[in-house]
Amino acid sequence: MKITILSALEDNYMYLLVDEATKKAAIVDPVNPEKVLKAVQEEGVKLTTVLTTHHHWDHAGGNEELVKLFSGGSLLVCGGDDRIGALNKKVGEGDQLQIGSLKVTCMFTPCHTTGHICYYVRGESSETPAVFTGDTLFLSACGRFFEGTPQQMHTALIEKLSSLPSNTNVYCGHEYSVASLKYALHVEPNNPAVKKKLEWAQDQRSRQLPTVPSTIEEEKSYNPFMRVGEKSIQDYVGCTDPIETMGALRKDKNGFKAK
Repeated sequence: MKITILSALEDNYMYLLVDEATKKAAIVDPVNPEKVLKAVQEEGVKLTTVLTTHHHWDHAGGNEELVKLFSGGSLLVCGGDDRIGALNKKVGEGDQLQIGSLKVTCMFTPCHTTGHICYYVRGESSETPAVFTGDTLFLSACGRFFEGTPQQMHTALIEKLSSLPSNTNVYCGHEYSVASLKYALHVEPNNPAVKKKLEWAQDQRSRQLPTVPSTIEEEKSYNPFMRVGEKSIQDYVGCTDPIETMGALRKDKNGFKAK
């Protein structure tokens, strides 16, 4: 499994996922089709699949043009929402896809949008798995609840994504990490994992390097939205119920201005 990070727009990430054994590839959220085409040519791979996390234009807006660039209409365009452009393979919870020898499991994670899908990818047993989380899970944050509820985000983060192997690499949809970690430090000022990750992320960004991927294990140590069952997080928002804590925390972050 090879994953190439492709930046797009101001702070979006696209990902070229390659099965090195067969040279078959998928692209996650190809908002910049020309950049995707160039990467595919440079890597010498065969693009077979588009993995769309959700319908927002900065993730799905390049789908139609990408299909045109790869003539013959052979691309499998996957997603969980009929609002996704060029969609020809609607997927839902537990659906399985193959990218060469790579196994992709679809995880239905509605909240940011009603049709949001995360894609969990496994290669050989010795390889580290990966999950592409779009705008559901960010490094040290989660997406806004545009079309969903705290219960849905709790299910997505705490019941589904948290249950993945701890070493799973997390590839999110945006480079929001420094601001998100500043909020996490505001919530938990005595959490050493937050302080350490923030210092690292600031150094990465000062050199214009990405902060992705994180891991599921890391997220559980510093992401307040993955820690809504912790007393320190509940005390901050004044709630004792994890789902109420999730809602209160997201509302609080909406108004937070990082310095």
